[in-house]
Amino acid sequence: MEQTWAQDLASIKATPARQAREEIDHWLASHPVHDKRTRQILQSTDAVNRIANTLDEAWNALLAPDWHHLKAMCEHDVVHRAGRLTRFGWAAALDGLHDRVHWNNSAIELKGHPPRDPVALEGNGLLLVPSVFVWPGLVIHVDEPWPKALIYPARGVAALGQTASHADATALHALIGVPRTHLLSALERPATTTQLVALLGMTLGAAGRHLAVLREAGMITRARSGRSVLYRRTPLGDSLAAVAAPAPRG
Repeated sequence: MEQTWAQDLASIKATPARQAREEIDHWLASHPVHDKRTRQILQSTDAVNRIANTLDEAWNALLAPDWHHLKAMCEHDVVHRAGRLTRFGWAAALDGLHDRVHWNNSAIELKGHPPRDPVALEGNGLLLVPSVFVWPGLVIHVDEPWPKALIYPARGVAALGQTASHADATALHALIGVPRTHLLSALERPATTTQLVALLGMTLGAAGRHLAVLREAGMITRARSGRSVLYRRTPLGDSLAAVAAPAPRG
């Protein structure tokens, strides 16, 4: 069962006051807050509830309308990264994850990170967590008692807020239709039908029909990966998708 925002919010509000006070004080020790009102809120006895309520307002105003799209982007990345890890190993899984992350001598190397002693996983594993919030940066969690994790920008997040050339996109729309153009663009990396449906807001039936047409035309292929069937672009599909590739806003 997937965790919901309501459950996340309840978990935040259930934070013991003593733990919250320790964590807030620890953060303030290295991140001084000069705004008087903000400092008062963080030092108040009901800081947990006030922070949680603010997060809830931000969620509903800023994220909820686009959450299905953002969530699908992260799920798309997980499938891609897991497939690379299963088939080719750690070096391939980390390839393209972030320009500061490299596989070197059977260890993960973080370039540009402040020098510190090597962190041993001790058999507990490492969480690779795609995010739509950290681009273009990278977040590393190695502090106890939380699981060690590498939080990195999900694939495609850099293109959020960009638009394609109107003339180029219109030409491709006229050639294969708007829905199929969107599907080709979304298949920058392999994805399942369910992920494409969530990403583009299509119905399952419509997505299936358009994917079948694109396959018959030689623009995409499909292959099974574990329990999932992944669609990916062919070189022809790549060439057509490049026509409507996002261009930065001026």
